[in-house]
Amino acid sequence: MEKKRLLLITQELAPYTEGTDISELVGKLPKFFADQGYELRILMPRFGVVNERRHRLHEVVRLSGMNIIVDDDDYPLLIKVASLPGSRLQVYFLDNEEFFKRKMVFEDDKGHPFEDNADRAAFFCKGAIETVKKFGWPPDYIMCQGWMTSLLPLYLRTAYKTEPIFANAQIIYGAYDTPHEHEGGERFFQKAAINNLTKKHLEPYRDGEGVSMHKGAAHYADAVIIGSESLDTSVPYLSVASDKPVLPWQPADEALPGYLEFFRSLTEGVTA
Repeated sequence: MEKKRLLLITQELAPYTEGTDISELVGKLPKFFADQGYELRILMPRFGVVNERRHRLHEVVRLSGMNIIVDDDDYPLLIKVASLPGSRLQVYFLDNEEFFKRKMVFEDDKGHPFEDNADRAAFFCKGAIETVKKFGWPPDYIMCQGWMTSLLPLYLRTAYKTEPIFANAQIIYGAYDTPHEHEGGERFFQKAAINNLTKKHLEPYRDGEGVSMHKGAAHYADAVIIGSESLDTSVPYLSVASDKPVLPWQPADEALPGYLEFFRSLTEGVTA
């Protein structure tokens, strides 16, 4: 039986980033799914907190050298790779000095969110898609973990909908309880509008007068995973996914088997 291909795109991943729901849970997923017979590719940002020497990152020259356009500005994309500790899996890091060199992840040392978080999200999401195109590796599943990946379902279902490499992929979005998914305001909509996307395409990301990245991602994704116990599951973004499979939050000792069963149900066309 041919192995299923799982593309894991995450904003955080232990041991490279630590201390959050996303880092700790997502850090356990690659080896677990590989042990279950899945073929994986893993992408994340190369934040400044990632220690390149300790984790032995090195540049992948054949994948680097692209320029990613965000709001008419060009930003060079570097791709680095490292082996995930304790496994033979490789993690690909998307790097750009302007967006990721700083030694903090999403907030400055006073706890204020970076003003360019929307720019960083658009760069990362578009860069991830372009990198996978260079792989020439068509995934069966694309798992997007965290608000920073929330534009991927939009891009894949609109600007990149004619790309053969993604034609058969199911998109699963993991939503976590973080403050950043409501940030950015009108700047978010300006920066997110790559490849001539219209206001109509971005409308699902509006939440009243503000932004809900989870709501927009759920609109375009094929399935949704609730990653945090504290996430408010009564909010509107779940109503837009009411006709889609939704995996409720799972306790730590049940999360990995729960993910596996959820993926199997998607393969079989059964709502979890």
